[in-house]
Amino acid sequence: MTTWTTLAAALFPQGHTITEQDDFLNGVAQVDGQTVAVIGTTRHAAIGVEIALAQAQAVLRTVRDAPGRPIVLLVDTQGQRLRHRDEMLGIQRYMAHLGKCLELARQRGHRIVALVYDQALSGGFVSTGLMADGCYALPDATIRVMGLAAMARITKVPEAELAQLARSHPVFAPGPENYTRMGALQAIWHGDLAAALANALAQVRPTDERAALGLARGGRQNAYPVMAAVMGDVAAAS
Repeated sequence: MTTWTTLAAALFPQGHTITEQDDFLNGVAQVDGQTVAVIGTTRHAAIGVEIALAQAQAVLRTVRDAPGRPIVLLVDTQGQRLRHRDEMLGIQRYMAHLGKCLELARQRGHRIVALVYDQALSGGFVSTGLMADGCYALPDATIRVMGLAAMARITKVPEAELAQLARSHPVFAPGPENYTRMGALQAIWHGDLAAALANALAQVRPTDERAALGLARGGRQNAYPVMAAVMGDVAAAS
């Protein structure tokens, strides 16, 4: 398990002012001579309405007060908080709001890089890490959208059959290696984390290349061809 303080020391040797409050991380740091905004979670945070709003507010403050400043997302979450109160308040809307704020930041010229340093599950990952321009992970990170037991209950497919499928199909399997094969992760970081982050920020591109990466890496064979066919039909119709 990598603590956020240990991670911050490795990522930001030039200094940072990150603070933790109720599993929410926020502050600024220096990366290769430039200031970046840091927003994230820790202690396997369950994303309830409060922490979703706190993250969204931090994004909007950055857009308002520091135009163009890169944003680094530090991801460690068990997913959305499973409480009746959060469900009744519409937790899905709060998480969607967070995703929209990140998209607004991107449209305003903010480069966004996410790092899964411990755990990334379910909607807490979808609304943060998967909203970044580039998402990366540490080698021992735990990543999955849904566990096989839960998937078996939802799909009515026996868990043993899903476990067998997971051996050859990364869509069913957890772990950073499988998410890298699918293109959801750009890469897994080893060694000098500060250099890896600086390089990731420098390589941010305006287009979403995850489907193409998934095809090239053999993890998702159909997503990119289907997207290309649809876009070709749209272009032909226009």
